[in-house]
Amino acid sequence: MTIEHDVKGLQQAQGQRRREWGSTRSPEQWSTDYRVLLWISDTVAVAAAAAAGYFFHLEGATPVLSGGFAAPQAAFSAVLLVAWLTALAAGRTRDRRLIGTGPAEYTRVFAVSWRLFAAMAVVAFMGGIDMARGYLAITFPLGVLLLLVGRFARRQALHRQRAAGTAVSSVVVVGHRERAAELIDVLHHNPRAGYAVVGVCIPSGEVREDESVRGVPVLGSMADAAEVAQMLAVDAVAVTGADAITMSTVRRLGWELEGTGIDLALSPGLLDVAGPRMMLKPVNGLPLLYVDEPTFRGARYVVKSVFDWVAALLITIALSPVMLVVGLLVKFTSPGPVFYRQERIGRHGMPFGMIKFRSMYPNAHERLAEVLAAEGITETGMFYKPKNDPRITPVGKVIRKYSLDELPQLFNVLRGEMSLVGPRPQIHAEVALYDEQAARRLLVKPGLTGLWQVSGRSALEADEAIRLDVTYAENWTMFGDLAILARTAKVMVTGDGAR
Repeated sequence: MTIEHDVKGLQQAQGQRRREWGSTRSPEQWSTDYRVLLWISDTVAVAAAAAAGYFFHLEGATPVLSGGFAAPQAAFSAVLLVAWLTALAAGRTRDRRLIGTGPAEYTRVFAVSWRLFAAMAVVAFMGGIDMARGYLAITFPLGVLLLLVGRFARRQALHRQRAAGTAVSSVVVVGHRERAAELIDVLHHNPRAGYAVVGVCIPSGEVREDESVRGVPVLGSMADAAEVAQMLAVDAVAVTGADAITMSTVRRLGWELEGTGIDLALSPGLLDVAGPRMMLKPVNGLPLLYVDEPTFRGARYVVKSVFDWVAALLITIALSPVMLVVGLLVKFTSPGPVFYRQERIGRHGMPFGMIKFRSMYPNAHERLAEVLAAEGITETGMFYKPKNDPRITPVGKVIRKYSLDELPQLFNVLRGEMSLVGPRPQIHAEVALYDEQAARRLLVKPGLTGLWQVSGRSALEADEAIRLDVTYAENWTMFGDLAILARTAKVMVTGDGAR
């Protein structure tokens, strides 16, 4: 069977899927539409912030409506509007390879905005321009907030599209069969990432007729990759490292894709290493990828601790009525104390007393063996929870479903024993089972919520949960924490993944 025949069959299959979706748009059309919507939401956000800066001024910490027309300030607001939108475009915040990626996109929007305002402040100071600090104090935080809210809303809509099988980027993977399989697994692991691998090109000596890798058809050798990509009109060609892929091979592939609009992506084969820890440095035309070692102390952690304490205090005050109601329900619907305290292992293996609302009948721990025997479980391992636990009270089932039983851990955060975001703390018996990878969970403070809690909670396997926790510990960012907190709020409302 020829390559052309294979590709033609795949083209027909793709066309059929597009007809089933009710869409005949070209593969890149969704990203064009998405960027237009982002441009509109960015313009509305920046215009609203500039208008707020013009119409209001600060008296102390209180915004007060300004009166009258001020031509200089109106002109400055107009210049700011244009400059901010230009900076967002020049900073490639709407690049199709960045949009929908969450923290990376939010971080770039914040960085571009911060640099713009810093530059404006310097120019105003050097030029002796009278620029009201109150104007900047209103415009900058409001504008950034509205920009991020707009990005978040568009991202949620994009996830809904991708869950329905649309708005995805088609990819041809190039590399040895084993490495290609690994990359396909990564790209297909989370449908919300928006990648669909439609073909594989492997070394010529490995090509066999009617072969597939992870269910994806092999359409040719590495030398055929550019031709296959153009015939399928894919969005990108992803090259995974292999001995057969030399620098000249990659360079030639780049030349062949030049002018086609098809992206060339190189996978270094580094799993769970995030962008902030990676840096490219060209050496005589060869890009070297440097990977920073993870750090677990320093200024970033001071900022995180301050944020945790302030945010935990504000959340505790805001949710105090909810906590009071939950406490009363626990107290008057079953015998026993309102709170349940259990020793958990924290950062660097230090034990502490974690607080929860009691969700089980008294002496529940004495019935654990009975419950496990009823389910035929002899070894629980890490993260195991009985599926139908008779020890849980009726109120306990409700507060567990929506994670309300975890709210008292805000006091652990205020005491400095926990963080708002981090790996969930475990008991000593579970920590005793840690291998080298799992032990890295203990390099940071345990969290009230974490990456795996918002990625499936009880539905995840233990290995995947540990991988996500270690990934968080080694690569966390403040924007990542904010995103996890936002997703936690959604999980608490829906009860998704709990048991």
